[in-house]
Amino acid sequence: MSDWPDDQAGGRGYGRGSGNSRPDGARVMRHVQRGPGGVPPQPGHDEPHGDGAAYGDARDAVFEPRTPNQRQYGQGYDSGYNTGQVYGGGQGGGNGGATRPQRAPRPAPNWRRRIKIGSITLVSVLVVTSVATYFWADGKLKREVDLSKVIERPEGGAGTNYLIVGSDSREGMSAEEKKKLHTGSAEGKRTDSMMILHVADDGGNTMISLPRDSNVTIPSFKGAESGKLYPNQGRQTKLNAAYAEDGPELLVRTVEYNTGLRIDHYAEIGFGGFAKIVDAVGGVELDIPEGFKDKKSGADFEAGKQTLNGEEALAFVRTRYALKGSDLDRTKNQQKFLAALASQAATPSTVLNPFKLYPTMGAGLDTLIVDKDMGITDVASMFWAMKGVTGGDGKSMNMPLAGSTGGNLLWDKAKVKQLVKELNNDEKVTVSGG
Repeated sequence: MSDWPDDQAGGRGYGRGSGNSRPDGARVMRHVQRGPGGVPPQPGHDEPHGDGAAYGDARDAVFEPRTPNQRQYGQGYDSGYNTGQVYGGGQGGGNGGATRPQRAPRPAPNWRRRIKIGSITLVSVLVVTSVATYFWADGKLKREVDLSKVIERPEGGAGTNYLIVGSDSREGMSAEEKKKLHTGSAEGKRTDSMMILHVADDGGNTMISLPRDSNVTIPSFKGAESGKLYPNQGRQTKLNAAYAEDGPELLVRTVEYNTGLRIDHYAEIGFGGFAKIVDAVGGVELDIPEGFKDKKSGADFEAGKQTLNGEEALAFVRTRYALKGSDLDRTKNQQKFLAALASQAATPSTVLNPFKLYPTMGAGLDTLIVDKDMGITDVASMFWAMKGVTGGDGKSMNMPLAGSTGGNLLWDKAKVKQLVKELNNDEKVTVSGG
């Protein structure tokens, strides 16, 4: 028996237990109406609440309505019907019927914006890489030749003229490399090949080989190191002797004096650098029309298409005595190979492959000697012009010749004058070479 009275609130004993021996039956709990602010009806208002215990915890809870007016029961009266909210499913596990916030649908991807951002990022990376590569390459150039020391220079014309020299310099080569490349161990350096490359302003580039045995007059000149003025004594000698006597500055002075063509830039590369460039591009394919051997250069070639590595390439361009025309045939081989090398280095497989591009650039720039005013853009212009010489819009030739004297090759002065005139005016070259 329960000690609680059993007739409280009309014998129903809501919330108090019961003294009956049988358990209480199911009872209906009066629905608690709430205003918009979540405030339960207050006692004393129209809602009957004879048994105040029915409001139990509701009276003890503290509710803060949104506005002062909502504190009065009846304003914004809630009918008690749910408006779509699942009972007991509110936030906080039954928060007095509070509505669960609806998650906004995920917006569709803005592909135009993504592509724009990706493009900007890609361009930025390319710009940064290009700028970094430019300064890296420009810093590698050895600007050792001062053309301001060259005196009595001819007037310049249209286009740009490069004097490209292949020297027999062995600088930086080990004894094993000298043996492998058949370079010998002579001290100092001499010109092994010389070319004038004319880059026209409107296309039609021309490459002119200057045979090392060309008979020239050594003009008056100022010593590159001493600064001393040496007068013109009418002394005639082979062209490569000018380089051996006072270096690149006297060579430029001699070429300008004997041709009347102003040289704008000077570029020189040695044996070791040449071979490294060829190996860096993976070799150069060349079609050799007739096989030949040369013990001095190490050449041993069969006729036909073949890929030459650095060692073989150097032997090919240096071979002289095994050829019928000696120095003249050698200059033709040099032109042919340089054009093939430029074409190979400019292929997408090299340009777009950093594992080939940077070693190739590094191999060439490490041993490339240029004049003080020559930048990396000038080097690029020279390189592309060499490639274009055999691309259908250029011409390669030897300096026009008129015989020989004492083993030296004589230039045809009339043809040389006509050639220089056409180059200075960027006209199509009509003169044929020797």
